[in-house]
Formats: sequence, structure tokens, C-alpha cells
Amino acid sequence: MITKIRNFLLLSLSICLILFSSCLTNKTNTTQQTNHTFAMIKPNAVKDKNTGKIIDRIEQEGFTIVAMKKTMLSKIRAEKFYGVHKGKPFFKNLVKFITSGPIIAMVLEKENAIKTWRDLMGATNPAKAAPNTLRKLYAASYTQNAVHGSDAPETAATEINFFFPELPLNYHS
Repeated sequence: MITKIRNFLLLSLSICLILFSSCLTNKTNTTQQTNHTFAMIKPNAVKDKNTGKIIDRIEQEGFTIVAMKKTMLSKIRAEKFYGVHKGKPFFKNLVKFITSGPIIAMVLEKENAIKTWRDLMGATNPAKAAPNTLRKLYAASYTQNAVHGSDAPETAATEINFFFPELPLNYHS
């Protein structure tokens, strides 16, 4: 139990340091298109202990993790997050899955962050994902596909604000 508490405190401290250092070093770069995207490690990848491997890969690919937190989504928050899918046949199972365990929510920064993150994730269906993409490596199935990422700047702004409303506004655009 003490080890779990120590690990939780170390993770919390790491998250605080990431948030603090990103606020200190955030500068506008007018010569590159540096932007932000929202990324999530889903419950199946967390349960399968692939979190560290995925985070390492994110950093190896040149992303800066601006903010990160481990959290559990309630049914109400999950329904709000996936509200665009309400009424679709898979909505209930999606909410059930995303609330089945903890997730890791992140804000990533890199030139062309949205496209680069989506390329690294791979196709939604891991059977069709390119070799060495995160979904090819860590997805359990089409519905339990290990990671999520924003598909457009507007979506990224909404999703970042959903999980990180405390961040300065320049991370939400």
C-alpha cells in the first residue's frame, strides 16, 4: 500500500513539474507551426501496463508533454466527452469502456501536432493500422484501441479544455 501511495505521489509530482515547466518555457514561435493536441491513453492500455511504453514513444517521437494526468471518468463526464456520438449504436459501449478504468489525459506539443499524433496512433482498427503504430502495438480490438487523439484544431481545443481548464488559453487554440 505504501508503494502505491509513493508511486501516486511521484506521478502527481511529475505532472506538477510538467505543468510548471511548460508555463515557464512557453514562447510563441512564429517561424514554425507548433501546436497542441489532446491525447488519451485508454483504460485497456493502462490496465495492460502499456502507459510507460506509450509515453516513452510519445517523447521519442519529439512531442513535448505539456500537461498530463491520470484520472477516472464518471459516466456523466464520459457521456459529455463523447457527446458527439450520442444516439449512435456504439455510444453505450463506448461510455462503458472509457469508464472501466483509469485513463491518462495529455496535452501534446509539436509542429503539426494533430496530424503527427494521429499518424503515430495509427488506424482506428488495429488490424488495418500500419506497423509500429501505437494501435498496432497496444490495441486490444477496434473498440479498445489503446489511444485517442483530437482530429482537428477545434476538437483539440474542446478536449484540452475538458480535461485541463486550468491551462492558459493559448493551449486551447
